[in-house]
Amino acid sequence: MANTQNTNDQGRDMNRDPISGAPGSHPVGTGVGGVGGAAVGAAIGSAFGPIGTLVGGAIGTVAGAAAGHSVAERVDPTGETDHWRNEVTTRPYYDSSKDYDRDYAPAYRYGTEARNEHHGEAWERVEERLKEGWERVRGESRLAWAEARDATRDAWDRTDRTHRTYDATDRHYEQRFNQADYYKADYSFDDYRPAYRYGTYARSQSKTGQWDEATERELERGWESARGTSRLSWTDAKEAVRDAWHGVERILPGDADRDGR
Repeated sequence: MANTQNTNDQGRDMNRDPISGAPGSHPVGTGVGGVGGAAVGAAIGSAFGPIGTLVGGAIGTVAGAAAGHSVAERVDPTGETDHWRNEVTTRPYYDSSKDYDRDYAPAYRYGTEARNEHHGEAWERVEERLKEGWERVRGESRLAWAEARDATRDAWDRTDRTHRTYDATDRHYEQRFNQADYYKADYSFDDYRPAYRYGTYARSQSKTGQWDEATERELERGWESARGTSRLSWTDAKEAVRDAWHGVERILPGDADRDGR
């Protein structure tokens, strides 16, 4: 089985600050208010990638949220377990003799729930505690900590990226939403927030990065599920969703969707 203590540490971003790029920073709650008119993507930086969903608070299940806004909003462990079911065979620590549900799923859930609990703490500061706690939570998993550690770290990192991405998105647009051309005074930021989160989430899942008619139709179909308590119809939400989609696109090299932005 290919598995060493540091297999998954190579190539990581070392918990870099999303603004300064300095290693060892953990900017949970860091917003983009200090970066002037830069796009929200500039605050997310290299931390951006496919992100998960959150549950909790009064919003139900939503396509992303910000840990800084409500401690009740947590990355959904069930959704993350489903995500890793499709990804585990691509990871360097994967052992085909092991069963996903019995062996790996408990480690992914453990990493997700641990990051939900340890707001703002570095992996390096909590790893020893997680090692000690593995025996209590592993259930029927046959993985010793040396085997479960990298899967737990994978889930921790993705959960951390989810929290930081939505925190930056919320903070950026909360300061600017009422200056946008599409803004309507009848609506508050609580109405626009789900649209910005939806656009950010959708862009993170897109393989092409292209906003076209097919993308727009798909997002329109999903808006009723993503809107939560927002009063915006799709007609009113669309431009905010597009704004967040392109806000993320501007952090990527080149013009990913060839729209001239």
